[in-house]
Amino acid sequence: MNLAAFLTESARRHATQTALHFDGRSETYAALESRAARGATRLRELGVATGDRVAVRLPNGPDFVAVWLGALRLGAIVVPLNPLLAQLEVDERLRISEARFFVDTWDVLDEVVPADVTPVARDDSDPAVILFTSGTSGRAKGAVLTHGSIRAAADAAAAALALSPGDVVLGAAPFSHVLGQTTGLVATLSAGAAVAIVGRFEADATLRLMNETRTTILLGVPTMCIALCEAARSAAELPPVRIAHVGGAPVPLEVAQDFERTFGGEVYEGYGLTEMSGIATTYLPGQARKPGSVGMPLATTEMRVVGVDGVVLSAGEPGEVQFRGPSVIPGYWEDDEATTAALSVDGWLSTGDIGYVDGDGYLFLVDRKKDVIIRGGYNVYPREIEEVLYKHPSVLEAAVVGVPHPTLGEEVAALVVRRPGCEADADALRAYAREHVAAYKYPRHVLLVESLPKGPTGKILKREIDVESLLERGE
Repeated sequence: MNLAAFLTESARRHATQTALHFDGRSETYAALESRAARGATRLRELGVATGDRVAVRLPNGPDFVAVWLGALRLGAIVVPLNPLLAQLEVDERLRISEARFFVDTWDVLDEVVPADVTPVARDDSDPAVILFTSGTSGRAKGAVLTHGSIRAAADAAAAALALSPGDVVLGAAPFSHVLGQTTGLVATLSAGAAVAIVGRFEADATLRLMNETRTTILLGVPTMCIALCEAARSAAELPPVRIAHVGGAPVPLEVAQDFERTFGGEVYEGYGLTEMSGIATTYLPGQARKPGSVGMPLATTEMRVVGVDGVVLSAGEPGEVQFRGPSVIPGYWEDDEATTAALSVDGWLSTGDIGYVDGDGYLFLVDRKKDVIIRGGYNVYPREIEEVLYKHPSVLEAAVVGVPHPTLGEEVAALVVRRPGCEADADALRAYAREHVAAYKYPRHVLLVESLPKGPTGKILKREIDVESLLERGE
């Protein structure tokens, strides 16, 4: 069944209920179904057909929903792009996906009369969405999410959060991101709940929206929890939040406790991956929570931890976390090498993340993907930034690492060795990086050094770099 059919069914069951809150307005399920039909009609007029890749670079909002669902109805494959991406990053993703259509503005729907665009028949195994992830290689890879994998992940998330028509889910996670797409949109709207759309997260304004819409579910990252707690200290009222599902970075115990004291709801620390089409592990309502754990696998998902030899490890032994189940992607778009590296012949997904499972089956993550910096819930891949810096004529060597940050979790820092005779300063190199990557990726700290530590083969040894000491000395 075509994934897009979920909205048609929800509109049949909840026609007059609110589906979206946005810009001080609300839209019913019936109206959203009409909007999606107009989106499909317009895309068909433009020539979109089954199998075409349709790139969408729009902020969170009803227009994104209309294009996303409209393209799926036609059997097309959606390629969501974060609006924060730099143009070079956009161009790379358009090239890899071979997108035939690129939508970055959408202001004509009111002029379109919806036609009867019945969702084109699709199998569970057919591609629905291509979401890009760089992984530890720094090379953009298009994860292929199918109609079936997204539906499986959305159903599991809806069950884990016990979503019902009375819920309002804060849509602050980007719809171009797997959490915002699968849980924020599909799971929420499949359950007949409403999405309170946040165009840009700003704590005071977001808290006002949560109060106005009586938000019950927060999907976000630890930094959002911190900011909302600060905003709540001077607020006259607070929304009836019952669950905050938080991921993207470890949630400090004090942050979770402060949020629960402030809002009264429970904080569920979860773990999700693009390659899992959404949430992989979290808690269920009423389930005992363990500080530091990201919970258990959802629904029929299998989980194991293996050693370097591939042997399954016992409880408490750290190793690579792997998953198998209906929400696992079949591979990466036109990238057999990456697919073979990530997926075993019997369907196990290698996450590259290190963790262990305790005796009760709870997952504890020990380390995220090697070298990956998690800044405010966004993954920043050092090699990607290093590649940009190496293109600057003054840069001889570069190493990008993460340094602790009190609210973002980690901040991006770059250590640079300049070529002899070149005088580009730190500000110039920072500005150069900022021009070529998304705003959340560029290094706020650029440190000019005489040399970088290396091993016998000449490989830069990042583990021997003490960035915090350099920053304290002002170097």
